[in-house]
Amino acid sequence: MTRRSTLLPILAALIAGLLAWLIADRWATTSLHEGLDRSLLLTARAVDAEIDRFRALPDVASEDARILAALTDPGALDAANRYLENIAVHAGASDLFLINATGQTIAASNWNRPGSFVGEDYSFRPYFTQAAETGHGQFYAIGVTTGVPGYFLSTRVTSGNQTGVLVVKVDLRPLQATWRSAGVQMALADADGMVFLSGREDWLYRPLAPLGADVTERLIATRAYDGVDLQGATPLLPRAPLGADATGTGWIGRLTTVERTGWRLIAARPTADVTGPATVWALIAAVLALAAAAGLKSWEQRRQLIALRLSQSERLEAMVTTRTADLAREVDARRQAETDLRAAQEHLIHAEKMAALGRMSTAIVHEISQPLAAMEATLAAAEIGLHTSDTTTAPRLATARGLIRRMQRTTKHLKSFGRKEAGELKLIDLSPVITSALELITPRARAVGVIPVVLQGDGPVFVMAGAVRMEQVAVNLILNALDAAEGHPGATITVTLGTARGQAQLTVTDTGPGIAADVLPRVTEPFFSTRTTGEGLGLGLAISKAILSEFGGHLGIESTPGHGTTVAVTLPLAEPAREAAE
Repeated sequence: MTRRSTLLPILAALIAGLLAWLIADRWATTSLHEGLDRSLLLTARAVDAEIDRFRALPDVASEDARILAALTDPGALDAANRYLENIAVHAGASDLFLINATGQTIAASNWNRPGSFVGEDYSFRPYFTQAAETGHGQFYAIGVTTGVPGYFLSTRVTSGNQTGVLVVKVDLRPLQATWRSAGVQMALADADGMVFLSGREDWLYRPLAPLGADVTERLIATRAYDGVDLQGATPLLPRAPLGADATGTGWIGRLTTVERTGWRLIAARPTADVTGPATVWALIAAVLALAAAAGLKSWEQRRQLIALRLSQSERLEAMVTTRTADLAREVDARRQAETDLRAAQEHLIHAEKMAALGRMSTAIVHEISQPLAAMEATLAAAEIGLHTSDTTTAPRLATARGLIRRMQRTTKHLKSFGRKEAGELKLIDLSPVITSALELITPRARAVGVIPVVLQGDGPVFVMAGAVRMEQVAVNLILNALDAAEGHPGATITVTLGTARGQAQLTVTDTGPGIAADVLPRVTEPFFSTRTTGEGLGLGLAISKAILSEFGGHLGIESTPGHGTTVAVTLPLAEPAREAAE
């Protein structure tokens, strides 16, 4: 009770802390999501505004006569270069450049600076192919000439029979610098999920989710992220995000889509911003629960003390009643013990009677063995003295001699079975032992109407044991099987002798009624018998188990009610050559 009264308040505190943690975690997560969503909305508008500043610039610049002349007249390229340079300075664009129909840059705002675009071939860039096909294009990539990332806006230019593409490169890195200076965990990814702007250095040029093989091949072909190991980049998320929620290592984020570009914008906060408040509230709830439990426990103790004082007389009466019941149970137990003792005495008297009967049968066998031998010799002499013409007497004499020999074999087995064997172990073959046992139980088997089927190998099975005592074990097991099969038409008995895993194995299987599961553990107890007629002493299995224990063997019993019983005897195999040498 003391342990329980101590554990209950602790358990209540844990449950209260867990519930408070869950509620606080849900509240903190919701608040964090709302704050992140507001940040995403403002940042998305800022990104759109930054791009919208330059969205019309390619269309406006492409209408200038100097740009149109540059497509058809190489002499107008110098004027076009200076025009693009002037436009870039006034508009605040990173670069402007003009590409001819083959994809080669013919004029650029950086024409007079190192890393000039003039002469470079950009026919592989999507912003060129998109503008050539549809009139306009847009693409974010790392510059293959300058190595500076930027957002490219393009428009198709037509002058006479010549076409080209005018491109404006917008540098979005100031947004990234703003995020990092403010410590904001914000990132911008392209439509394929590749992060190209990030407030965290470790997020830059990493995919949100694992990239497909076709996406990776396309990004490599367009050189969108030239110099970046796309195949070795570790994704921020283990799988593609579903909805607006995103959770990574040590952070919780929200996602939104920048509509006009198809980019993915992600805002994140450290996980500690959620777990910290939740942990604090959980501790507060646990302390309050412990305080409440302590108060409740104090009140309960006072109530129990009052109830104890009011019910002392009732408890004394209950104690007297309990003691009286205990005494009654002790009396019943003693009576049962006396009954069991009388039953054991009756079993011992019966066993002594059977032992005396066994000694008497041994004496009777000894007395009739010599007359049987004399009768067999007399019949043999009479058979020799018959006249050859007497054809009716000789078969009768042969039949009588056969019956006498059968009686002699039976008395021989009875003498060997009844003889007390010495305790030393000898090297014996179990095959003759089984044969002798079967001859002993043959009359009983015929009376029951079930002849045991013997299954054994060709070779001998040597063990260290006593032949007579092993014969006694075999007889006991087969007789038990015959008792089980008696009265069950169609029942069979199988005796199997063999070896397995260095053990000699003797099994006796019957298809009788089987043994109930609650009775099976007791069948090897002395004086326990399942026979209701009172004919058995209940000593056969007990004696067999004791004999096998002396030989280092084991007796196992398996039974299924309604299907039969299998008794298995296992003994260690003996090697004749080694035993002979010893």
